[in-house]
Amino acid sequence: MRIDAGTPAERDRAVDALRALAVLGVVLGHWLVTALVADGGTLHADSPLRHLPVLAPISWAFQTLAVFFLVGGQVASRGLVAARARGMTYRRWLAARMSRLFKPVAAVIALWSVTAACLAFADVEFMTVRTLVKLALSPLWFLLVFAALTAATPLLNRLTPLWPLAVVLHVDLFRFGLGGPSWLGWVNVVAGWMVPYTLGAAWSRGELDRLRAGWALFIGGAVATAVLVAWAGYPASMVGVPGASVSNLNPPSLAAVTFGLAQCGLALLSCGALRRAMCRPTAWAAVALVNLYAMTIFLWHQTALMVTTAVLLPPGPLPGLHTSPDGWVWIAGRLAWLPLFALALTLCWTAFRHVEQGVRRRSSASGPPVEFGSSRVVRVHRAPSRDTAEGGRRA
Repeated sequence: MRIDAGTPAERDRAVDALRALAVLGVVLGHWLVTALVADGGTLHADSPLRHLPVLAPISWAFQTLAVFFLVGGQVASRGLVAARARGMTYRRWLAARMSRLFKPVAAVIALWSVTAACLAFADVEFMTVRTLVKLALSPLWFLLVFAALTAATPLLNRLTPLWPLAVVLHVDLFRFGLGGPSWLGWVNVVAGWMVPYTLGAAWSRGELDRLRAGWALFIGGAVATAVLVAWAGYPASMVGVPGASVSNLNPPSLAAVTFGLAQCGLALLSCGALRRAMCRPTAWAAVALVNLYAMTIFLWHQTALMVTTAVLLPPGPLPGLHTSPDGWVWIAGRLAWLPLFALALTLCWTAFRHVEQGVRRRSSASGPPVEFGSSRVVRVHRAPSRDTAEGGRRA
């Protein structure tokens, strides 16, 4: 109730709900499709999507990065406008956002640097160390792209999403249709995620408020994705699959971008329902908590999976945790392990949450401020000082 009462009336809670859903979608998606297989004395990564292609629709539900970039573009654009209205320079605004974005990263890098050194000193197989470190640090690529787009917000505010979409289209046409070099696809790492980011900037300007914009993005993106998968040879999975010759995500393909357009359209269409849902204090408190610690959740969820896997390795290979993800038994086992992953992530959150937000002094009235991005989710209502109260009475 206190969080609900302290939230500024002008805050669009649907935006925070979309961000929370995007973060949790990425976390749950990774937990469902990331397998650490114990093979003799080593651990290597695998995916059930490689053995069970029928599970590709899972990636449609949990590959939510486009929504995260959509919200990021909207929040950054609005935040920059508000900062300029307050007289804040672009440099100060950017420094504040980069600090909030990268403070939690230092803890992840420090812990895994020490862990990798200890594993190497203990003569653990190089393949195992490489697999663990790669999984732990894999979220950092996303942050680098997000930081670059955030820094370019003043420019992207004036850019239509059609330009980066055209870049992705021509890159894929050249590398797939004309036999161009595969490295050209890495241009799409920036151009591909620039599409939803610039859509978010357009949203902040009120250009996507009408329902027809959401329907156009959803239907157009869905139809384009279906055509690309059915007739252009793009994979059905919207995440990378080990051993696949073509990945929709590494680097982003045209199919991933059109799929992201459909996701952005669906996100815009759901805003009304989300605003109504966020009127319930319990739902809003949960969303506010996820937003407050979004970076901690995002950065540590793979570590939580690996800690669970390592702790339970001595008793022997367990289905859904250490075995090959090549059947429905593994799927059932993995679903059963999800609560334990969540518990491990909660322990990581308890240990590292203060790195993201810092230790805040509790207010006597309404508790600590809840912040994310450039604006507060919950106002801080401080009790007036004695001098102020006496001055008010004299007045």
